[in-house]
Formats: sequence, C-alpha cells, structure tokens
Amino acid sequence: MNRNHVIIILILIVIVLIFYPVINSNRELKESLETEVVSEDTLYKREIDKNIKTDEIYSSRRNAITDAAESIEPAVVSVNVIKTQIVKRRRSLFFGYYDEVPYSIQGIGSGVIFSPDGFIITNAHVVEGATEIKVILTDTRQYDAKVIGIDTSHDIAVIKIEGEDLPFAKFGDSDDLIIGEWAIALGNPYGFLIKDSKPSVSVGVISAINRDFAENKDGKIYRHMVQTDAAINQGNSGGPLVNIYGEIIGINTFIFSESGGNIGIGFAIPINAVKKSARELIEFGKIRQIWFGFKVQELNPLIASHLKLKSLDGVIVNYIQSKSPAAIAGLKEGDIVKDINGNTIKDTRDAELAVSDIAVGDQIEIGILREGKAQKLHLKAVEYK
Repeated sequence: MNRNHVIIILILIVIVLIFYPVINSNRELKESLETEVVSEDTLYKREIDKNIKTDEIYSSRRNAITDAAESIEPAVVSVNVIKTQIVKRRRSLFFGYYDEVPYSIQGIGSGVIFSPDGFIITNAHVVEGATEIKVILTDTRQYDAKVIGIDTSHDIAVIKIEGEDLPFAKFGDSDDLIIGEWAIALGNPYGFLIKDSKPSVSVGVISAINRDFAENKDGKIYRHMVQTDAAINQGNSGGPLVNIYGEIIGINTFIFSESGGNIGIGFAIPINAVKKSARELIEFGKIRQIWFGFKVQELNPLIASHLKLKSLDGVIVNYIQSKSPAAIAGLKEGDIVKDINGNTIKDTRDAELAVSDIAVGDQIEIGILREGKAQKLHLKAVEYK
C-alpha cells in the first residue's frame, strides 16, 4: 500500500466520523416520528376508552336520590320575611316612663311550591307576624307573597305568589312510609345572603313515624311527626322532605339539639296532615273551629271506685250539650272514653291530641265504656258557629 492509498483511507475515516452522527440522528428522528404516529393512534383509542369509562362512571353516579333531588329542586324556595316587634324604650333616666317603639327584624325560612298557580307551603312560625314576605326561586326570580292562611296549632301556613311557568312539586302519601327508606331533606334558607339561590340537599332515612309531642309554649301541637336523620338545619324550616320519587312526604319543622346544630334527629309534619290544613286555608282562609258538644275530665281513684273500674285509664264525660254532635251520636254523661279514632286515651292530654288533627266533616269513632260494656259511637265533626 502506497502513501496515496493511506491518505485516501484516512480521508474516508474522517468523513465517516463527521457524517455518522448526522445519519444516526436522522435514523433516530425517523424512528421517533414513526413511534409518534403510533402513539397518536394509541392515544386516540385510549381517549375513546376513557370517554366510555367516564360515561359509565357518570351513569353510576346518578341514582334515584339524585333524580329525586333534581326533580324537586326548582320548587324549593327561600322565604324572606320582615317582622315588626314592639320594644319598650325608656324615656327618662330618673322616671319610669317608657315608649313602645316598633322595631323591624328580618327572618328567613324555606317553602315549597305545590301548585302551578303559585301556592306555597311553609311553617307558620316562619311567616307569623310578617309585614312583608319575599319569595326567591332557584332561578333567581323574586316575588312578593301574600298570606292565604295560617294554621297556628299545627305550624302550617299557605302563602301565594303571582307568576308564570312556576315549577311545583307533587304530594306523596305519608301514611305509606317505611321506616328505613330513603328520605331527602331540602331547604333554601340563604335568600339574599349568597348569589347562588339553589337549595341545600341532605340525605338520610325515615327513622320513625307517628311521633307525638305535647303542646309547646307557643300553642303548637305536633302529632304523628316523621322523624329523619337527614340533616335539617336552621333556615330549612318549611322546606320539603321527599321520597326517592321526588314526592313531598313531609314539611321540615324542627330538630332536637342542645347545640343548635344538627345531630341527626329532625322532624317533619306528615304531608297528609299538611294537605288537610292547606285545603282548609285555601278554601276558608283559616282552620274552622270544630264543635263537639261534650267535655271530659280525668279519672281519679274515687270515681274509679264508684264506677268499679279496674284502672284509671280513660276520661269520663262530665257534660253533654243539647242537640250537639255528641248528643246526636248518643254520648252520655258518665261514659268512659277509652279511644278516639283508634288512639288509646289515658288522660285528657291524650284526648286533646286525638282530636287535634280532626277537620270539619270528618267522622270520629269513639270507643266508650258504659256500665261495664264496651261500645263504639260515631260522631260527625261540624263547624262551631
């Protein structure tokens, strides 16, 4: 090999060393591009699979509870009220002179529209004494409301707004409740406080039914109450308790709590009782007073001994008004009332509770003990005039 051959070989080696990285880089770029094309195709397939899985997950998130909440939500409203209280203001520092000065306070609660023409159910304690009522819908529409009627003893009120295309909820049947079934509590207590006018939703079960409470200091009587562990918080009074069909089964009213917060013991007025009151309020503007025409007193050991009674359970009839429904039914003085409409009567409180949800026109079955023999009498409730 001569000198020229050696020089040529060296030149070729230099050329290879210079251009090999470029050639190799081009080959890697080509492979990378080919790989990228494959990756885009794979990603496209993966995106399709992801969308399918997302739809499946979304479908699994929806259930009877979410559907019920969605259907009832538009009918749940915020009830904002202005009430006037009279406060005493001292006029003199040295003498006991006072002025009575009106003072306006604002209150909030919830309600539910139950008819397309704008009738709304709420609690009586939400609107009692209100001088102004403003109702706010979930779509932010606002209306002035007027009071149609208030059933103070049962804590039910019906108010009305005038509007078009109003959403409304359907009534369920509170006599058909099952302990342990799902219950959904809704309320819209926010009113003007926040921009979002959507109601709050809480879920629980029907914990108990037919809970009776003694008359409270405000004169309200709560009978056959529905107990739920769905959270009912302040401001949710008057909002609906619904079943998984989105039907109203109760009106949220109060909770048991030492702190004022929810501890899972809330109570709603059964919707069947609410419907009865609402019909009266819409038709007559009030709850008509019932005339029975008899009075009772509790038994004592002396009376029980005289009548040879085995226990002090029941109440004794001590007055019958002439030509009254009681007289027409055949009730007599000295009869021992043992039950009313299937409710056991042990004392006068039981008797008062048993007739507290009776409306004009209802038929009342009274179980009595007369001269040691059990009898059933039927009395028609009529309006007191």
